[in-house]
Amino acid sequence: MRRPARSTIGATAMLVVAFAAYFAYDFGMLRFNNPSLSSYPIQGIDVSHHQGDIDWNVVASQANVRFAFMKATEGGDHRDSKFADNWQRAGDAGLVRGAYHFFTFCRPGKDQAQNVLATVPKEQGTLPIAIDLEFVGNCNKIPTLEEMAAEVNAFFTELKGTFPEKPIFYVTQEFFDQYLKGNESRFPDHYLWLRREPRQEECSRWSIWQFADNGTLDGIQGPVDLNALCPSEAGLAHLFPAVAAN
Repeated sequence: MRRPARSTIGATAMLVVAFAAYFAYDFGMLRFNNPSLSSYPIQGIDVSHHQGDIDWNVVASQANVRFAFMKATEGGDHRDSKFADNWQRAGDAGLVRGAYHFFTFCRPGKDQAQNVLATVPKEQGTLPIAIDLEFVGNCNKIPTLEEMAAEVNAFFTELKGTFPEKPIFYVTQEFFDQYLKGNESRFPDHYLWLRREPRQEECSRWSIWQFADNGTLDGIQGPVDLNALCPSEAGLAHLFPAVAAN
């Protein structure tokens, strides 16, 4: 009787460890794959006010930082307190910049787009507008597919006159599975920015991969999100001619 008991305890312990590892990985606390610069030569970061004061000259001097997304806006009226400073200083340091908007499910898309238009400068040589689409940190409303598609389309229709470029969708796997999977045609054409490790090795369906949310860099105190551009992403590669030539 004791042997089966020990086996059951051992199996249970293994299951607990496996589930703990899965959830740690799913929430970004554990990662199994850091892409090398040789395989992914164009890498970058995304930041917000949570990173505090950033020494952008030091950040830009590191080989694994060629671009920086920075939070600009959220919802219909919130503006990130560090956006204007980050935008100016990152540009002065020579980094390719991009602005992102956190899309709330509880405000009309048109109102949110007007917040972006009032906050983000239109400049040459920058990344397309990125929209952060996820449940974490959002309001309690869970829109239907029809509601979500309508508001996201309204958002980009309002932006199109100033920012006509194909946008970037930053999505979690949960959001992708609930709204985008099999329904891509209902949303604006977009570049896909994945939060977790891609399920496919080759980046034929995604453009940017956020491979860590606890990276460390000189010039930034505390953790920072790390990203890699798909090596075959021709639509954005023109922004990095020096890296592409190496």
